[in-house]
Amino acid sequence: MPGILLFLSFFLFAQSSLAADGGGDAAKGKTLFQANCATCHNPIKPMTGPALQGVVKDIPGGMDWVYDWVHNSSKVVASGDPYANQIFNQWGKVQMTAFPQLSKEDIDNIFAYVDSYQPAGAPAAGAEGAASGAPAEGGNHSVLFGVLTLILAILALILMQVNSSLHKLANDKEGVPNPKPIPFYRNKRNIFFVVVVLFILSGYFLVNAATTVGYNQNYQPKQPIFYSHKVHAGINQISCLYCHAGAEKSRHAMIPSPNICMNCHKAISSYSGNALQTAEGKMVDGTAEIQKLYDYAGWDPKQQKYTKPGRPIEWVKIHNLPDYVYFNHSQHVKVGQVQCQTCHGNIQDENEVYQYATLGMGWCVNCHRTTKVQFKENNYYSIFTKYHEQLKNHQIDSVTVEMQGGTDCQKCHY
Repeated sequence: MPGILLFLSFFLFAQSSLAADGGGDAAKGKTLFQANCATCHNPIKPMTGPALQGVVKDIPGGMDWVYDWVHNSSKVVASGDPYANQIFNQWGKVQMTAFPQLSKEDIDNIFAYVDSYQPAGAPAAGAEGAASGAPAEGGNHSVLFGVLTLILAILALILMQVNSSLHKLANDKEGVPNPKPIPFYRNKRNIFFVVVVLFILSGYFLVNAATTVGYNQNYQPKQPIFYSHKVHAGINQISCLYCHAGAEKSRHAMIPSPNICMNCHKAISSYSGNALQTAEGKMVDGTAEIQKLYDYAGWDPKQQKYTKPGRPIEWVKIHNLPDYVYFNHSQHVKVGQVQCQTCHGNIQDENEVYQYATLGMGWCVNCHRTTKVQFKENNYYSIFTKYHEQLKNHQIDSVTVEMQGGTDCQKCHY
């Protein structure tokens, strides 16, 4: 693969840079490394090629040789250079991608970063304790509201009893006979009030249950591997489309295969970030979860190669729609430019994914009624000349999905 030789050239240029007198800028080198090399290389761990740190000093030819290798390794190999052919043969005779755009200064900077690279250490125990022990922001206050409601109800009953007692005392003082009290359950007014309340409540729950058949809001099944979107999409800023490439190109968002995960986890074999825990508060060993991935992929981290056939990870699907509903991811993500968080919530903050929205008909229709379509710099809507003219003449200030037939039955049911 091109990545293997990319790594080789990188590794070589880095080492040659080390021998250079001028050094380089490690901060700039980090940016260049992540943009061009991180897919195939790691400074201290072998991936598709050897670890880069500390291997430069043995390269013959100095920096001039390294510059030539990075800019066009195939040319160096074709010239008959012994060391270049040794590298080429050692790594499976796979041609590396040329990097003519990288200047000599860029190569020096990359090596400066590789040479100064140090793996991130595990967080302090106090920090982990704080992370795991801190209360969640914006927690559910329903218990508090329930307690306050109960207290107010008891207070109201006490005040009613005090009022009744004072009324009796006043009647006794004035010599007015007190009427015989009627039990609560025989008072017609109370009976009528209870019947009305029960009728309203039963109607509400009946209608709500009937109109939400098939809804799975807050559904959060256990997965075969604990995968934290907070770590990947949040902390490490990995694009959603890296794993779910089909979201902008097809009807369904792709579920990544183990090979997609292994693009990074060939080099990342342990977890040293903040403490992980399930929704129930159970602590999770991130390194052990990575080992589960290796088992599915058939990867041996010690030998740095695949030693057995891989098998698919049986992820449990969370977001389900009825068979009679048509939904196209690309139409929303690519054409409508709808953000993932609109339907999936703050996915970048979730350790375990759950169904954020109801995904019911009313929820979708309301979104179509209120969502403004991005007409500017969107070629898909270039044919809607009527709306473009109305926007230009300030007859309308925006175009909603509903204005384009987004609430027609045939849009989702056909």
